[in-house]
Amino acid sequence: MTRICIYGAGSVGCYIGGRLLAAGADIRFVGRAAVGAALREHGLALSHYNGHRWSIPPAAIAFATDPAAAADADLLLLTVKSGGTAAAAAELAPLLRTDATVLSFQNGVGNGHVLRAGLTQTVLDGMVPFNIISPAPGHFHQASEGTLALQASPPGEPDLSAFQQAALPLERHADMAPVQWAKLLLNLNNAINALADKPLREELSERSYRRCLALAQREALRVMRRAGIAPARLTPLPAGWIPALLALPDAAFSPLAGRMLAIDPAARSSMSDDLAAGRPTEIDWINGEIVRLANRLGGEAPVNAKLCALVHMAEKTTPRRRWAANALLAELHAVTGAAAF
Repeated sequence: MTRICIYGAGSVGCYIGGRLLAAGADIRFVGRAAVGAALREHGLALSHYNGHRWSIPPAAIAFATDPAAAADADLLLLTVKSGGTAAAAAELAPLLRTDATVLSFQNGVGNGHVLRAGLTQTVLDGMVPFNIISPAPGHFHQASEGTLALQASPPGEPDLSAFQQAALPLERHADMAPVQWAKLLLNLNNAINALADKPLREELSERSYRRCLALAQREALRVMRRAGIAPARLTPLPAGWIPALLALPDAAFSPLAGRMLAIDPAARSSMSDDLAAGRPTEIDWINGEIVRLANRLGGEAPVNAKLCALVHMAEKTTPRRRWAANALLAELHAVTGAAAF
C-alpha cells in the first residue's frame, strides 16, 4: 500500500488526508502540536456541502510534529502556507526517500519552483479549488464545489489510486501554470473577504465588495496579458469576463452567479480565518504575486498593492477593522490613478 504523508496538516491537509484515510489509505499527518492535540481529543469529523459525512476515531489517526515522520513516505502532500514552503523543503531534503513524490497542494503560483530548487525528488504542482472551513476542533467541512487538479507526470508516476477510492478525483494537466494563475485570480477575493470580515456568500452578495474584486481582477488581467499569461477557464465564464459579471447590480448578478454563490453560508476565506486566529496570511503570495509581476515588467499594480497593505495592517491591529463595502471601494478607487498597466 502506498504510504502517504500529509505535511502541514491544517484545514486543507486534514480534510484531504482525512478523506483518504476514511477510504482505507495509509496516512500519516505532520503538523502543529495544537492540531495534533485536537485530533487526539476529538478525532477527525469530515463533512461535505452535499451532506456526506465521515468520522475517524483518534486511535486511527497517526499524527506527528517531527518532520522525520515523513521519512518513509512514498507520496507526500505538501499543504503548508506558501510562506513556509522554503523551510519545508529544507526540512524534508535530508529525510525523504529519493523515489518519493511530492504533491504541492498550496495556494499561489511559485511553490513548485521553490520545492524543485530544494529537493531532488519529483515535485508535481497541484491545486485545491474548494473552500475548507473548520467549524469545531477536529471538524473539517468542504464548503464549495471543485475537483482537485494535479500536474501530469511522466511514465512510472506514483500510485494515486487512493484519491479515486476516496471519491477525490484528480484532473490532470500537462501545464499547471494557467490553472494556478486562474485560481490566483479567484483568490484575489481572499483579501477582500478578510477585510470585510463577513461570510463569503454575504460578502459576494453585496455589489460594492464585488466591485472591489472586479478592480483587483481587471488590474491582474492587464498585468498577466502584458506578461503573456493566459489563465485557464475554471468557471463557466472565461476569466476575462468575470469582472464584468461582478460589477453587475445585485438583482442581475444573483441569478447569473449561481455557482459563485453555491457555498456554505458560514464559509469564509482562509485569509479571514488566519486574521481571526492571529496567524500571518498568504497575502504576499496572492495579491502580492500580481504586484511583483507588474514590478518585473516595469509597471505597478496599485489596487493589489493597496489590498496587500491593508491586510498587513490588519495583521498588526487588534481588534481588526471590519471594512464596510463602500469605504473599501473608495480606498481602492483612490489609488487607481497611480502608474499601472
